[in-house]
Amino acid sequence: MITILGFIAFLIIGVILGLIGGGGSILGVPVLVYILNYSAEEATTYSLFIVGLTSLIGAISYLRKGEISGEALYEFALASLVSVFCVRKFVMPAIPDQIHIFNGVISKDILIMVLFSLLILSSSVSMIRKRKPGSKSQVKWDEFARSPLGLPFVILLGIAVGFITGFVGAGGGFIIVPVLIFFLRLNFKKAIGTSLFIIAINSLVGFTGNIGNQEINWVFLISISAMSIVGITLGSMFSGKVSPKKLKPAFGWFTLVVGIAVLVKELVFN
Repeated sequence: MITILGFIAFLIIGVILGLIGGGGSILGVPVLVYILNYSAEEATTYSLFIVGLTSLIGAISYLRKGEISGEALYEFALASLVSVFCVRKFVMPAIPDQIHIFNGVISKDILIMVLFSLLILSSSVSMIRKRKPGSKSQVKWDEFARSPLGLPFVILLGIAVGFITGFVGAGGGFIIVPVLIFFLRLNFKKAIGTSLFIIAINSLVGFTGNIGNQEINWVFLISISAMSIVGITLGSMFSGKVSPKKLKPAFGWFTLVVGIAVLVKELVFN
């Protein structure tokens, strides 16, 4: 029964990825930890593979439509790709199982889940918040994007997204899509397709950094990835019929509740 719930959850995650190009992957780790009973570190590893393979399948449909930007992949994805591999290969194995903080001890798994809950909360806020196209803040974004600081800042954000992806096993689509829209001037549909491709590259490269460091249950991993791929295929098919801008706030509120629940569980009940 628990395994069936996990498979259904990843089907839904795939659908969300296909519809809005990000956000869905943020729920992969909680499903693996709280429903399928994997450790936080194992969950981040498995999430990278599942999200990476699922996003790659979704990106192919956008590639066929010509809705992926080669310029964005060159400017943004390269920096994040190097960052995520280094985090998974060198940083994560170097973190001790027990960490001493402020005269207390916190386990590596709890640290990962607390940081993950903060990421979920940030993601939910970005999805809930509505931006007015004609606002002063939009003008400031546009001016900054055209300034000499624009490209270096995009590269810096790419490194940051790679670090986030590597540490918590999430794609970071909620960061990537706004960056692609504001800094690289992509329309919403093209930003979604490019985001999926970047998430796929980052996640799969990050996963390779774990090979040899962890034992992988390949049968389970491929099975649940297949379920997620079915979901993203369905999501991509209906992406033209469902407004992502209307769907994102509703999903944002849901992830806000999940983020709070994860934070409370890890800080209070552990």
